[in-house]
Amino acid sequence: MRAAADEDSSRVLAWRNHPGVRRVMFTDHEIGADEHAAWWARVMASPRHRVLIVVHEGADCGVVTFTRHADEPDTWLWGFYLDPDAFTQPLHQLRAWSGMEQQSLWWAEHELQARRVECEVFAFNAAVLSLHKRHGFAEFGRYQRRRGDEQLEVVQLDRAIGPGG
Repeated sequence: MRAAADEDSSRVLAWRNHPGVRRVMFTDHEIGADEHAAWWARVMASPRHRVLIVVHEGADCGVVTFTRHADEPDTWLWGFYLDPDAFTQPLHQLRAWSGMEQQSLWWAEHELQARRVECEVFAFNAAVLSLHKRHGFAEFGRYQRRRGDEQLEVVQLDRAIGPGG
């Protein structure tokens, strides 16, 4: 992984707007250039946010975001997705997901000095829930979230990292 730079913005917008990504994201509408530019400027300038580009086998293929928890400075909320078009073989995609998960946890511990990472996943996204649980995440809550005309269940997961994690 590497820190995102302004030249990554258009590629990240294309990934955010991919139908396969929008299907599992909290924001499922097509994101316009102005909306994306405002989001990009805000997160890139914020000390509470980090945006990273996932690099797998030498190619940029996804994005990871970290947002510092407002009430717990050593806890970060983690978000991520890979470009669905970057992988033609399911096994390669699984390796990239697993590698991204491991790298993200390392980055959170060593670069952010995080002691806990949280993430939220729609309950219907069984593959990602399973991936997180294989990497030591545990469910700590559920809630309902409106997305468009749908009411969807969100699973909240966390994992301690660092010493004893």
